[in-house]
Amino acid sequence: MKLATLSFLRSVSKDNQQFAVIGLGRFGRSVCATLRKLGYQVLATDIDAKQVSAALTKEIVSHALQLDSTEPAALKEAGIFGFDTVIVAIGNYVQESIITTLNMKEAGVPHVVAKASSEVHYKLLNRVGADHVVFPEYEVGRALALTLTQPFILDRFDLDPDNSIVELVVPDEFHGKTITEIQLRNRYGLNLLAVSKDSEFQINPNPTYRLERGSAMVVIGCNKDISRMPI
Repeated sequence: MKLATLSFLRSVSKDNQQFAVIGLGRFGRSVCATLRKLGYQVLATDIDAKQVSAALTKEIVSHALQLDSTEPAALKEAGIFGFDTVIVAIGNYVQESIITTLNMKEAGVPHVVAKASSEVHYKLLNRVGADHVVFPEYEVGRALALTLTQPFILDRFDLDPDNSIVELVVPDEFHGKTITEIQLRNRYGLNLLAVSKDSEFQINPNPTYRLERGSAMVVIGCNKDISRMPI
């Protein structure tokens, strides 16, 4: 996770109960549906009346409006500029996405999240002031590649391009050995954060704890060192 991302997440108010989502494509609908399930109020907009009607019918939004988000007057009339956090989910129309993001920032919206569809789009959204830019296709593609090449890794949280926290299957080589005996730090340069037991994780396990085949462990360290773990 980049420091800029961490700073942005910390700035988002925990008391924020309302979100606006611009664009009701697959990404926008997913954001709306998830926010609604979590109990938040969601106002969504789209230039396509059919998308607006579908969102209301499926009840994935609190309110939905048809409008052109490149028009500041329409956004102001809809009250979008009054939201603390706005998600610009227009990914496939670069010009509209950039103009909408610029409209939000020029109107003083505190937190603007925008979806990018390419590296150039990503850079442009940052240039016009988006507080946080997501690139779903890149992130999903990278995650898939890592899963295919490192199937022993169950889950991953990237701290930066070189370091991660990963949940992985306990290697057969470690079966029956204590945490002290596997010498994780000396042999692989990794630190053990947790181990699984009866479907629950033990944080900072005792050095005498014996690892079992089929269970999981969570480690932190350099990606190159993680890749050296026995499979």
